[in-house]
Amino acid sequence: MAIKTRLTDFFGLEHPIVLAPMDPASGGELASAVSAAGALGMLGGGYANRTWFEEQSAKVSRPDVGCGFITWALANDPGLLELALQRHNKAIMLSFSDPAPYAPKVKQAGVPLICQVQTLEHAKRAIDVGADVVIAQGTEAGGHGLTARSTMPFVPAVADLVAQRASDVLVLAAGGIADGRGVAAALMLGADGALMGTRFWATQESVIHRNAKEKVVTATGDETIRTRVYDVVRKKPWPSEYTGRLMKNGFIDQWHGREDELRNLQEAELQRVETAWASGDYDTANVTVGEGIGLIHDIPTAGELVKRISAEASACLSRYAPAQQSIAA
Repeated sequence: MAIKTRLTDFFGLEHPIVLAPMDPASGGELASAVSAAGALGMLGGGYANRTWFEEQSAKVSRPDVGCGFITWALANDPGLLELALQRHNKAIMLSFSDPAPYAPKVKQAGVPLICQVQTLEHAKRAIDVGADVVIAQGTEAGGHGLTARSTMPFVPAVADLVAQRASDVLVLAAGGIADGRGVAAALMLGADGALMGTRFWATQESVIHRNAKEKVVTATGDETIRTRVYDVVRKKPWPSEYTGRLMKNGFIDQWHGREDELRNLQEAELQRVETAWASGDYDTANVTVGEGIGLIHDIPTAGELVKRISAEASACLSRYAPAQQSIAA
């Protein structure tokens, strides 16, 4: 059973699923594999690191891949946005901080603009700057976000706001969605599809050490925490309201709540973290995932995963509407 939504129509997709542009997990191979499977692959532009961007951009094998950036980090190298608009112009996603400085360039290029939001005020701002798609991100999500809103009540609130202010804008749900049940639930909440990060983080193509992936497969959703310790040790100037959701480990146990002390030992502790990352020691290095880890039990290819999630979502929807052949969100 095909799941047809405004998202699939707008982007010409087979499945209402979008890969979160995770840095560093969503490299060129993962983004390409997701698009090849009929969903929307997004390259993780992340912190606007040109070396990483060039390396992963070269691995993108398809023209139907988009790109996403941490918005405030684009000031480090604004030229990367221009490169992304040339190379990966299926869509551009801006997350975390005001999209206004970069939205006009995206719109002038005729490229769909996706804005991730964590509050209703963020959603209003995204609409005002011309977003074609608004992603309602709940605090369950892996990586950075706010503690303010959970996915279940936030998504319909954003859907209602969009219906009132700009009904042609699409809505995606994000945060804690790791299987077809989550995608089906997102559609029922009023979303046109789902943005998924953690579940694709644990795929064969993601740019993540195998040790970290295997650690997640055996974990539960109770094993994550929102913290700033890795931003502190890596000197990432995140706006104060944002924290990162990660899997608990020894490093977090040691430094969470002691961030001021950590700042005084940054250089030594940063070297320890970077050495651990390279060697696959994830009791020290970060495992940046959300509460959905409790629903992850294997490490498939991205193509297999897209098809599985879509089939699960279809089965969930048909269980309650057996005669319906599509979902027009």
